[in-house]
Amino acid sequence: MTPAGVCVIGAGWAGLAAAVRLTQAGEAVTLLEAAPHPGGRARGVDLAGTRLDNGQHLLLGAYGETLDLVRELGVQESAAFLRLPMDLGIRRAGSADIGLSSLYLPTPLHLLGGLLTARGLPALARLRALPGLARLMRWQGQEDCSVLALLHRYRQPGCLIDGLWAPLCVATLNTAPERASARLFTAVMRGAFSGHRSHADLLMPRGSLSAALPDPAVRWLRAHGARVHTRTRVQALQPHPGGGFTLALRGGDTLAAKRVVLATAHPEAAHLLAPLPGLADTVDRLRRLETEPICTVYLQYTESARLPTPLLGLLGTTGQWVFDRRFVGEPGRMAVVISASGPHMALDRQALAGRIREELAVFFPEWGRPRQSWVIRERQATFRAGVDCDALRPDNATPLPDLWLAGDYTATGLPGTLEGAVISGVQCARAMTQTTRGTTPAP
Repeated sequence: MTPAGVCVIGAGWAGLAAAVRLTQAGEAVTLLEAAPHPGGRARGVDLAGTRLDNGQHLLLGAYGETLDLVRELGVQESAAFLRLPMDLGIRRAGSADIGLSSLYLPTPLHLLGGLLTARGLPALARLRALPGLARLMRWQGQEDCSVLALLHRYRQPGCLIDGLWAPLCVATLNTAPERASARLFTAVMRGAFSGHRSHADLLMPRGSLSAALPDPAVRWLRAHGARVHTRTRVQALQPHPGGGFTLALRGGDTLAAKRVVLATAHPEAAHLLAPLPGLADTVDRLRRLETEPICTVYLQYTESARLPTPLLGLLGTTGQWVFDRRFVGEPGRMAVVISASGPHMALDRQALAGRIREELAVFFPEWGRPRQSWVIRERQATFRAGVDCDALRPDNATPLPDLWLAGDYTATGLPGTLEGAVISGVQCARAMTQTTRGTTPAP
């Protein structure tokens, strides 16, 4: 291959964001992706002739860097996402539904007012929760603790913890509340509920996520002179004594690059970094940063099957959130998301789909039996957002001056979200550009 100025390894959302921003800054960029298609852990896949995402994703209106990048790539938000005011319904068999809506009030009153008027929760519990919730939103303790411990510290009633805060913790951090980082949970809460009311909006992808960012990013990069190679796996990095790297590619080819952005998932990053000098501490931290899975079970019912709202939470079941894809043009198709680890990971695909089908039949017997089902597991979907995990998360810069890291696992202050990935890529590109120009990278 032709020598690269900057080689970005990995075309997930962090790598794509870094490649676009570096190209905008005038860098000669080569992007390498091992898979046949870009997008990493958030992209469209074809299963037996059906186009699905490799997981049902949901974005927040607070995802400013992601939405800015989408717009800059020429994609209209309304074409890529269905924007919904936050209106969460959560159901448990034999109990009244729980409902929380974000009201049209100034921040943070839209959250406090939403909790005060929440449906399906005792009035006394809602009143008791308000003072503690206001303090919880402002909490930025120097010492991290679990989300569950923080909720107890601020006297959140058990019915709210079980019926609302715990499901939201698992959904946003992909980690159970008894082990999840309170620092990261409150960062998400402040992002959604401390800015403009629209920051709490929910954005559901229309069609495939690939059409929202990965595919437009690749088209943009090629149109602006960057080289993009898929099905190209980097097997090793070999540093040059005078700076730069030779990349050993699968199949025996090599590529020379002045600088490298390693934008793979962190387990693969640790593997590629391990042989390099001066990176033992970084590799050790990455290896101690554990992962969590996400499973999505898609079920195709008749077109008459529908939810009253685009998504519904479930309690006491294996499935946690049900998305009605009728709202994005796929009538009768339900996507059931199961975040974090649990006993369901021991089930094979057929058994897991059967369990989800039986659970939905309890709530919606009128749907009948689905005609078809698909199970997609991302076994290392995110890093585990556990207590003190920030101590394990590296900066974009590494001890090798020509080697940089990008990915949701870097020190962004957010859990493993699409926004965290894009922020990491943007921050990485900005720091590299400032270093090239001889200025001090912004924090």
